[in-house]
Amino acid sequence: MHSRPLRTSVIGSYPFPSWLEFASRHLAEFGRADIAELQDDAVIAAVHDQVEAGLDVITDGEQTRLDFNLSFYGFIEGIALEAESPRRFGPPAHDQRGKHAITGELRAPRGLGAVEEFKRLRRLAPAGPELKASVPGPYTLSGRLLPDGRYPDRWAVTEALLPMVRAELEALVAAGCREISVDEPSMSCYAHREDPRRFVDIFNRTVESVAGRVRLCTHLCFGNYKARAIGPRRLAPMFPAFLDFKADEMHVEMASREFAEIEVIAEIARRMDVAVGVVDVKSYHVETPAEIADRVRLCLRHAPADRLVFAPDCGLSQTARWAAQPKLRNMVAGVRQVRGELGL
Repeated sequence: MHSRPLRTSVIGSYPFPSWLEFASRHLAEFGRADIAELQDDAVIAAVHDQVEAGLDVITDGEQTRLDFNLSFYGFIEGIALEAESPRRFGPPAHDQRGKHAITGELRAPRGLGAVEEFKRLRRLAPAGPELKASVPGPYTLSGRLLPDGRYPDRWAVTEALLPMVRAELEALVAAGCREISVDEPSMSCYAHREDPRRFVDIFNRTVESVAGRVRLCTHLCFGNYKARAIGPRRLAPMFPAFLDFKADEMHVEMASREFAEIEVIAEIARRMDVAVGVVDVKSYHVETPAEIADRVRLCLRHAPADRLVFAPDCGLSQTARWAAQPKLRNMVAGVRQVRGELGL
């Protein structure tokens, strides 16, 4: 499934409005109708910023997900959620997120919640932009669950979660979703120490029932919790194995890495569309349209226009909204400048 040349997109998340941050810490004071109103209003704000920027593809900003993984764990039976972070002070790091115990068979009888998110986005978004849903893949979703006797290691936990993610993808397609990102940043973080072919097998079995029926994207980055990476920031360990992903679009983090290994996008573009991160979500430098245009021209030296998509390096949830807004506006402006030069 191909897209328009030099398409503009986002990964998924967007910064919460300040009032949503406050409300999320005091949810016990709100009724169900109040919370539904909060969720709608937050999605409206995220959609507004993306539409105002002029993006071709938008999301709900993941405004109902207080945490990329944890929000899904609330739908899964057999997990005892950790009450509080194990380390609450000191410099930010991934250990502040904690781990959660498996207490029984892992099941998701109500799904994982992504279908309801998509239906909300479809109800609130204006006509025009393509609507994208995002779901973590099973390996990434397994990352904060502690193996137990039933599931002795992360691979076993992943296999237990895989049918749940596959079912959620099928339900999204049935609900009318035309573009889904199956995000597996944990695969890119750990490809240097695991067999990347095993990751390919997991990804392809996850998406096999919807491949060809929906535009499938995947996001590969090196971690962004509190704007920190967790894996070696090198693409080489993933390739050529990851070229066998059954995906229509593969996103790679480039801007924060000064476009190191840019040549890999040529390899990806021979198999699928390649979404290049041209906005550094870890930096508060707001890229100018001219800077973005230069980055687009650089990518065009390696891949054809009809295979290129442009997006931020990662989700924007860890970037302040005052910076996220102009970063997206300038990204779209820079891409449009090059489109004009090419007569697209």
